[in-house]
Amino acid sequence: MTFENSYLWRLRRKVGSDLVLMPGASVLVEDDRGFILLLKRTDNAAWCMPGGAAEENASFAETAITEVREETGLAVRKEDLIPFACVSEPEVHIIEYPNGDRTHCFSLWFVARRWTGNLVINGDESTECAFFPRSDLPEPLLRPTARAFELYDIFNRTRCFQAY
Repeated sequence: MTFENSYLWRLRRKVGSDLVLMPGASVLVEDDRGFILLLKRTDNAAWCMPGGAAEENASFAETAITEVREETGLAVRKEDLIPFACVSEPEVHIIEYPNGDRTHCFSLWFVARRWTGNLVINGDESTECAFFPRSDLPEPLLRPTARAFELYDIFNRTRCFQAY
């Protein structure tokens, strides 16, 4: 789904660029080598995980599945999503867009290690997508994505869900 006609687009028409609280989901897609899938955004050229805002009547898992499919062409099943963190830290997850819109995201982050399909670049939202080794990540990383890697490392060490 493009931004136009999305829930957030309809909401923006009513509230302008005021700060909006937005639930969402992102997915750290990790292959069997431990490489991570990242997308280069069209709006700010930063690299990020697939993810986005929830639409009306969508769960966190449904949002994650939809965003991965729309942004990468990959199909992830609900049972293959492993939640590892929930982030709402204002200093990390208030996002200001080039047009001045601001959202404070409350996002559930999942890891997915299984999927089907082939990578497809979504020209509306990203200009590139590829798997990268953790030791050689592209820059700049979107702040929430950099935070996701920190929390994913803690999750892997402790096996405890991270809530911030």
